[in-house]
Amino acid sequence: MDDFVRLPNRIYAGNPYYVPDLEIDVRETFDPQSPALDQSEIQAFVAYDAKGEPVGRVAGIINHRANEKWHQLNVRFGFIEFVDDLSVSSALLNAVEAWGRERGMTRVQGPMGIFDFDKEGMLVEDFDQLGSMITIYNPPYYPRHMEALGYEKEVDWVQVLIEVPREVPARYARVARLSEEMFGLRVRKLTGVDIFKRGYGKKVFELLNQAYAPLFGYTELSDRQIDLYVRRYFPLIDKRLIPVVENEAGELIGVAITMGSLSHALRKANGRLLPFGWFHLLRSLKWRNEEKAEMLLIAVRPDYQGLGVNALFFHDLIPIYNRCHFRWAETGPQLEDNVRELSQWKPLHPTLTKRRRCYKKEIK
Repeated sequence: MDDFVRLPNRIYAGNPYYVPDLEIDVRETFDPQSPALDQSEIQAFVAYDAKGEPVGRVAGIINHRANEKWHQLNVRFGFIEFVDDLSVSSALLNAVEAWGRERGMTRVQGPMGIFDFDKEGMLVEDFDQLGSMITIYNPPYYPRHMEALGYEKEVDWVQVLIEVPREVPARYARVARLSEEMFGLRVRKLTGVDIFKRGYGKKVFELLNQAYAPLFGYTELSDRQIDLYVRRYFPLIDKRLIPVVENEAGELIGVAITMGSLSHALRKANGRLLPFGWFHLLRSLKWRNEEKAEMLLIAVRPDYQGLGVNALFFHDLIPIYNRCHFRWAETGPQLEDNVRELSQWKPLHPTLTKRRRCYKKEIK
């Protein structure tokens, strides 16, 4: 596992765009007690050269809940890294295919994680842009290997990059006002008491389960997973950057989870909290924001979609982003065919960037 975790240090040595994972997070993914493995299986593989040096890694993943929901027999591959040698990438993917075939799977897809909130999609464009804590970065030769090994596109994701405007665009201000007046919607900010004592942390993830249910590959988070995410992530995020929207009855109908980028801090930490990695992360979170905001997740309850909830988020966040001195904001990966989601950014003159691809292959 040490070789598995540390191989990226070799692959990306000197690369100015790669943002490392925290080693502790990678190791915890394979912990048999992890809530993510209640309904899934995972197996790590490492490829070695003739000298015994690690030259590649991959994880095979079977999400049984996803397969049941989508009526498929998929084995996923994730955490894939390899030197530019086709025999290495071939050996890794052959190992995943064989592992999946032994368990009755008929199809392989990836890169994907156990669940949709894990990193997914191989970068196929814009290799000269800084990565982020929530996305995969990889060298340009990776997609060439996939095609040479008979893999083809299943879906693509893109990210939306905007320059934060000084003022809220008039269209958003108008729609936000109408949403408040016509539908009784209001923005509020959660406190620690709301999140941990009044159940709002769990409500947020239950809303995400509702809103994301139809999206490619998504499976609902279990109560154990939700409890873990609430405990692990909410204490880290500036609550000003997490607006929620409620209706007149006080029901949670929308949430935007955003935060300041940790890309530079993670690069300085080099994937480790000790001895000084924690300081770089804490400084970026609490004292010195980077220039970019990460718009991690935006979710609206299905029966309220199209009623201006997103305009309420923008109307609230843009002034806060300016006070935090964020010059740019970038979404997480968005499915390229999710036209409704992508069209909402038009008033901000967005750039679509960092295309990523999920590959597939039959293994019958």
